Amino acid sequence: MHPPIKGRGALSNHGSRFLRLATDASPEFVDAEPGDEAVPARHPATTLHVDAARTIISRNDSPDVPFGQSINPYRGCEHGCVYCYARPTHAYLDHSPGLDFETQIYTKPDAARLLDAELRRPGYRPDPIHLGANTDPYQPLEREAKITRQILEKLLEFGHPVTVLTKGALIERDLDLLAEFARRGLGRVAISITTLEAGLKRTLEPRAASPAARLRALAALAAAGIPTAVLVAPVIPAVNDHELEAILAAAAAAGARRAGWILLRLPREVRGLMAEWLAAHRPLAAGRVMSLLRSTRGGRDSDPRFHSRMRGEGAYADLIERRFDAAVRRLGLEAGPAPPLDASQFRVPASGGQLALW
Repeated sequence: MHPPIKGRGALSNHGSRFLRLATDASPEFVDAEPGDEAVPARHPATTLHVDAARTIISRNDSPDVPFGQSINPYRGCEHGCVYCYARPTHAYLDHSPGLDFETQIYTKPDAARLLDAELRRPGYRPDPIHLGANTDPYQPLEREAKITRQILEKLLEFGHPVTVLTKGALIERDLDLLAEFARRGLGRVAISITTLEAGLKRTLEPRAASPAARLRALAALAAAGIPTAVLVAPVIPAVNDHELEAILAAAAAAGARRAGWILLRLPREVRGLMAEWLAAHRPLAAGRVMSLLRSTRGGRDSDPRFHSRMRGEGAYADLIERRFDAAVRRLGLEAGPAPPLDASQFRVPASGGQLALW
């Protein structure tokens, strides 16, 4: 394990599990020359790559998520949340789920064009598309890339329903589009808040928006008439679980209408990354954290089974559920499946060029 790197969540950079030859950083090489990909610098820069995707809509049939279609404008996420369940997917790109996940970012500049083509396909069904399934659509580089905004513009052009989940306050930039989605019954937004403690946020989610900025974004969305929700995720035993009621109360005061929560998940490489984070930032609590978590996963670090992987099982998971339910009732928030969005407005607009004249 290496010392924490300011502004980054992972503490190591173990190679992809699909590579035959794997390397990792060593303390004596921390100041190695740029270009040595196996060695993270003290201040590793973000490197952008173009993802030459041929399709843009991903589909799933998981009973644990409330959407069947999603778009990820980016692969990898500069927010650097150490617990992110999407980190293992970077191994498929021959990158490390550690520091590479938050420094080697793939963008999809053709996303709007690809989306236009897919929405025009004969027989396409306009089920709501979710933004924020794997990586955050409002991570810092979106400020310049504007890929998420282009996707929203395209969906609005087709009258297509959309849902958004983010930790990024940059979402306020797109209030004009999101308010129009909401006015037409086509969209809603959820803000994920893990903690209200700025110090904890800086180590858990180093480049995500501050808790105060997320609450301000939530308030701005609600004031614009956009249906809003707060997602308390992940709930980490003995780290942020004591904040559950406070987060829900702050979100309700900001204008959130709905709420949900998810227990910490540790798939594949995330287990080791979280163990390193605990050793560096919560060494005295590490044993208790893992003991409580395993009590919700049948004695294991992770449980991939549908219906239980998001909430866990056992006494601790039941306690969190009861606390959440009591707080939601007290605050007047709604929980459970949200009302369906209006898919009846979907229309394929005329193509550009001379055909548009007809």
